[in-house]
Amino acid sequence: MKAVTFDVSVPRYLLAKGLGRFTSSVTYGALSGLRLQNVPDPALPGDDWVKLDVILGGICGTDIANITYSASPIMEPFGSFPAVLGHEILARVTEVGPAVSAVEVGQRVVVEPMLSCRVRGYQDFQCPSCSAGLASTCEQAGEEGPLEIGGIPISAGLTIGYHRDLPGGWSESLLAHETQIFPVPEEMDDRTAVLIEPLSIGVHAVLSAMPERGQQALVIGSGPIAMGTVWALRAAGFGGDLVVQAKRKAESELALALGASDVVKPGLEARQALIDTGSMAYQPLTGPEVYSGGGFPVIYDCVGSRESLDQALRFARPRGRVVVLGCSAQIRKLDLTMLWARELDVRGFLGYGMENWDGKRIHTFEVTRELLLRKPIPVERILTHVFPLEQFREAVKAAANRRKSGAMKVAFRP
Repeated sequence: MKAVTFDVSVPRYLLAKGLGRFTSSVTYGALSGLRLQNVPDPALPGDDWVKLDVILGGICGTDIANITYSASPIMEPFGSFPAVLGHEILARVTEVGPAVSAVEVGQRVVVEPMLSCRVRGYQDFQCPSCSAGLASTCEQAGEEGPLEIGGIPISAGLTIGYHRDLPGGWSESLLAHETQIFPVPEEMDDRTAVLIEPLSIGVHAVLSAMPERGQQALVIGSGPIAMGTVWALRAAGFGGDLVVQAKRKAESELALALGASDVVKPGLEARQALIDTGSMAYQPLTGPEVYSGGGFPVIYDCVGSRESLDQALRFARPRGRVVVLGCSAQIRKLDLTMLWARELDVRGFLGYGMENWDGKRIHTFEVTRELLLRKPIPVERILTHVFPLEQFREAVKAAANRRKSGAMKVAFRP
């Protein structure tokens, strides 16, 4: 089958770090670790596994960070390469193992890409995270598992898409364990369904860190995770003022369509939004302004840069909450003074898992699916570009440079 693969090596890392700012050839061009090639068609490794044909496979900001080697190496032990990329997956069931009862051949499904202890083949053991239904933080991700694929123990890895043995969604076909599969209702179109995975990231954070009634919230960011967080807040019932900081006109219009009360640009407009909360500005002897009074009770940082984290810490009110959804990594010269001086609560969120929702204990994907059917908000506008696998370099380039391409979310249609 055809698939876009990515391989990691020290020479490629050095090339990307040394020449990446001058040419894209070393990051997603001919000199990079990205290749379109034929790989073996996957076979079911167990009776409770499913084979799928990909309908749409999304490109995530994490994919771009890994391809360009701008992500922190701290997560490297929890992946295995070469890997077929892609963890935002809408697919159709083509084969089911004899023990599968959740889905049938022909159904459209979305795939939770995180690999739990059960997926790894453990029968009588579950790590504390997997016992709690939170496979995104599986504590066995750095180990081989009991499951054998092609006669070899399954490799280390936290998620499909960064895994040597389990191909991701930038391909024609893939495998998934029955517990990773969630059927898509017929009334939901493909462009909406493929967004269930990225939208679930915002839903997971919002359900765990929802602003209280009457509070304001600030979302920093203008990418898919930020837009998904705006949607999640409104879809989950947040009715307070929701300010979004976005850079460009199209992003601002989309944020408003998804439920933002107001959209401000970084800089003076964002500063004014803070002043409007009752904050007063003070100028220290050196450095940027600091603020006292007012502030936002809850801030969702969906960027994860030094600038966005610094802003979130400065814009939060005393004992406010900063929710980190952007994949922040190594941050140089980040001033953490406001963290303790304002007694802030900072929480990070990864992926999804089991949630308490409407008196039920269900997976984030199920919550997201229900909210999409319940709330007629135009989330399909988040998906702006679709490419065939053969145009993988153009697709990655569009996702990596959204300012130039005008892309929000980019996906493959094999």
